[in-house]
Amino acid sequence: MPDTSPFRPLETMLDAEAALRLVREATAGADDGELFLERRRSEMLVLDDRRLKTASFDASEGFGLRAIRGEATGYAHSSEIGEAALRRAVETARLAVGAGGASLAPPPPASNRRLYTDGDPMEDATFPVKVETLRAIDDYARARDRRVVQVTAMLRASLQEVEILRPDETRVRDTRPMAQLYISVIVEKDGRRETGSHGSGGRLGLAGLLEPAHWQASVDEALRIALVNLEAVPAPAGQMDVVLGAGWPGIMLHEAVGHGLEGDFNRKGTSAFTGRIGQQVAARGVTVVDDGTIPDRRGSITVDDEGTPSRRTTLIEDGVLVGYMQDRQNARLMGVAPTGNGRRQSYAHAPMPRMTNTMMLGGEATREEVLAELRDGIYAVGFSGGQVDITNGKFVFSCTEAYRVKNGRVGAPIVGATLIGDGPNAMKQVRAIGNDMAMDPGIGTCGKAGQSVPVGVGQPTLLIGGLTVGGAG
Repeated sequence: MPDTSPFRPLETMLDAEAALRLVREATAGADDGELFLERRRSEMLVLDDRRLKTASFDASEGFGLRAIRGEATGYAHSSEIGEAALRRAVETARLAVGAGGASLAPPPPASNRRLYTDGDPMEDATFPVKVETLRAIDDYARARDRRVVQVTAMLRASLQEVEILRPDETRVRDTRPMAQLYISVIVEKDGRRETGSHGSGGRLGLAGLLEPAHWQASVDEALRIALVNLEAVPAPAGQMDVVLGAGWPGIMLHEAVGHGLEGDFNRKGTSAFTGRIGQQVAARGVTVVDDGTIPDRRGSITVDDEGTPSRRTTLIEDGVLVGYMQDRQNARLMGVAPTGNGRRQSYAHAPMPRMTNTMMLGGEATREEVLAELRDGIYAVGFSGGQVDITNGKFVFSCTEAYRVKNGRVGAPIVGATLIGDGPNAMKQVRAIGNDMAMDPGIGTCGKAGQSVPVGVGQPTLLIGGLTVGGAG
């Protein structure tokens, strides 16, 4: 959370007065800039096929120094936090400033909000307890069904500490925990093998994830999906209506629509939504928001990586495009306010507009009523990887759990289904919106321009018309 205490650059050898002096030197005559310091510790344990395959612990720290003038950005980073390294970084950052002449942008607003614990999730349990839990997960899954032939269980936890110093002496600190449990199960019957998986987590400790009631439910869900796919028939192919399930299927919204609503793509004119503020871009009833303020969620951030407090930003309201997600640079160049979406993977990366928790809000229909409107199509409940072209919103997504539907009745499970379409057109073809909006269980990671950040997605049950389904025929 933001901190008004004296500047303490992560308890390094970097002198506070020297740091401020050098940040001011780097940004003299610039529009904006900051010093971003980071310390991160992370742990991962993977049990695969009854053997502990990975037990890793990583620690890193460093700084990133940025100076901005207009569209130009000078950025330098180092894993050595010290005055000499920072002085060298000043020379690089100033290349973007040139002769200067700009006026420094005002600092981000202050906030005392607190969205998550600052405790270290890695300290919630000893190493032996973590390993014993992974072994218990393996034993439990195999005992649940004799068709289980392989189990993979992963525990991951991290703690990121950041500190941001601006030339106007604004100081912001945030401590960000993260924990995740992931379970994958492979089942076999008559020579056929299928996989099911389930993950969960967020900005919280490991303790809750290690509770037997929690991991047993995760195993049960992974096993259920695997057994469903074991009985599945080949997916049909062709253009048809599709019902998307609530929760994790929001990943399609994130990829096919969300990226196109990030400020940099729209400022550069490369998004399918460029210049369309105030226009109808989706069916009536479709409202999409990005909300980084939900406590403990994987995509939440108390402040973004520029020091701007996160917020709830409405992007599409009742089908009308009303806003984009912005960092400080793109917001200034577009003449709008930052939205707290300036994010970076680490100190080695400059921030850019990124999503936090992106979701479509619920409607009035029940899940059963939405399915009842589907005459001939598929019901897609789970997704794996997908590909999206930001310039036109065209996407391809693979289904991990899906069912054939005729006359509103959910039938046999299907395998091999892919959904093909384009985001802007798909949003116009939304025909029914459920009242069961749900968030994903805490597993999302978003990639953009070589950077990965944790995100959340969510949506209600949706009926979308006219998607192309790729299948076996």
